Amino acid sequence: MTNNKTPLIEMKNISKRFGGVHAVENVSINLYPGEVVGILGHNGAGKSTLMKMLSGAIEIDEGEIIVNGKKASIKNPRESRALGIETIYQTLALADTLDASANLFLGREITNAFGVLNEAQMELETRKVMKTLNPNFTNITDPVNSMSGGQRQVVAIGRAIYFNAKTLVMDEPTAALGPAETTMVKDLTLRLKTEGIGIFLISHDMGDVFELCDRVMVMKNGKDVGKFDIEEVTRDDILSLIIAGQLPEGWKPRNKK
Repeated sequence: MTNNKTPLIEMKNISKRFGGVHAVENVSINLYPGEVVGILGHNGAGKSTLMKMLSGAIEIDEGEIIVNGKKASIKNPRESRALGIETIYQTLALADTLDASANLFLGREITNAFGVLNEAQMELETRKVMKTLNPNFTNITDPVNSMSGGQRQVVAIGRAIYFNAKTLVMDEPTAALGPAETTMVKDLTLRLKTEGIGIFLISHDMGDVFELCDRVMVMKNGKDVGKFDIEEVTRDDILSLIIAGQLPEGWKPRNKK
């Protein structure tokens, strides 16, 4: 896929070691506005480590990250968020006993001139965000541990969008969701894409990958074993890369639409 825009994210020659283990070795990937790029591989392949370096949870050993055409130093999650990068982990990182408003503003609360929480304003802002994402989501004052998995995902996505994320890292966003909620999260992901947000998608679900992604990169043993436009590959091709680290013998790019 050709794209003349400046990438939102360029990760160049990224490496990370843990002791003698090369968790990520010389991996490069980019992301453009309004694009979903799948990062695939078995557990331990290095995909989560790669994305954690983008989110600031882990510092890189070698390589560089370029955001909107400018070299960036990302040493912690706060620096990543300041660059418009938000991460939605599989665990969602929500405070179960707090409601949607408290979770949306967790660590970034609205306060008055005296430092007192402005709970009314936070609730108002949360209702606005949730209305745009899912008009049927009205129980925002309930603790999130009483919400469905899909609603919890909406809270996590809402938190990212409210703070003007330009890049989202989504880690298994439909894991453990029922069919209706899976469809809701997929539809929301595609809507964010149309609004120009770039998304890195970590997923084991081939249905998600082929419905949502424009491009994919497969990792194995910390290395990039293949990057393709989604129209160039089949599910069997992806599985061959994940399992064997190579494409089937005699492989040729599939017909594009």
